[in-house]
Amino acid sequence: MRALTRIRHYLAAVRQAKRNRSDLFGWLLRRPQILFGTMVFETALLFTNRLDPKLKELAELKAAGLVNCEFCLDIGSALAKSAGLTEQQLTDLPRYRTSDAYTDLEKLVIAFAEAMTATPAVDLDELRTTLLTHLSKSQLAELATTIAWENQRARLNQGLGVRPTGMAEDGVCALPERPAK
Repeated sequence: MRALTRIRHYLAAVRQAKRNRSDLFGWLLRRPQILFGTMVFETALLFTNRLDPKLKELAELKAAGLVNCEFCLDIGSALAKSAGLTEQQLTDLPRYRTSDAYTDLEKLVIAFAEAMTATPAVDLDELRTTLLTHLSKSQLAELATTIAWENQRARLNQGLGVRPTGMAEDGVCALPERPAK
């Protein structure tokens, strides 16, 4: 049932696109094998539902923010809202460590996404061990795969110049991360 809800939310978000609708598909149509592979993996992720969708959305948004993919932040914010994240959680994402908007588990998930997105990935052992006190191994595998795939998406979109479409314009959009100086 969770998978169907996520698919419905995904389709609703895509319908809200106001501009630049064909950026990504325009590129991927040039290489049908890559488009097909991407669609298969996206579908597989939609149907993996051992992990709470809110946690997946938080992790994806954090990774997208760190890569600064505006398209991913746009669609991710729309999906996060439909998954039950609050506007406060979306706006506090860059400063999640000091925010009261997140539970301890949500902060761990965001920290894991941050560590996996860093190049090179850093400090994963302790985070993984701590997460395993809250999540099963299959949930952690789903979380790690979600974060890795979001990195792939965000970097592909950045490389191809895919622009935001306005899916989150009717609500709050997660702010892009600002690099530390």
